[in-house]
Amino acid sequence: MALQATPYKVQLNITDTDLGVYENVRMTVARHPSETEERLAVRLLAYALWYQERLAFGRGLSDVDEPALWLKTLDDRVEHWIEVGQPDAERMTWCSRRAEKVSVLVYGSTRVWESKQLSAAASLGNLNVAVLPEEPLQALSTDLPRSIDWGVMISDGVLYVSDGDQQHELPLEWLKGER
Repeated sequence: MALQATPYKVQLNITDTDLGVYENVRMTVARHPSETEERLAVRLLAYALWYQERLAFGRGLSDVDEPALWLKTLDDRVEHWIEVGQPDAERMTWCSRRAEKVSVLVYGSTRVWESKQLSAAASLGNLNVAVLPEEPLQALSTDLPRSIDWGVMISDGVLYVSDGDQQHELPLEWLKGER
């Protein structure tokens, strides 16, 4: 018997002073059986970071032909393809051919990935790569409740996430491109 996805009820109060976005979003997000809580948290942070009304979650781990998140035009062209994690150079190249803009939100230890994979994809003109700091991300994503209520404020390239109990400061480091 196959394992089932775990649903999470999510409320994000997004305040992005850099882009002038102020939204309160409620949604249900499925966590794939093989997905960690940390990856789910990164998908939610990516959603807040690149929020637009038509931004949607892809099937990600369930379908390799879809990203973690994407923004499609009304005629079904992929405007913005968003990956999370540490995709290899081949994957980033493949994604860049299918979308006008590709963004990667990287987490975990990035030293080896950066020198091998990112350097191999450095020539991609539509690729943007940001790294989340490890320790604050781990503190935020440990023991995620099934009902997530986050206030996410983005100011001067820093994500401030309030989860009710604590506030977590996650400064982004841009390795390539920009938001």
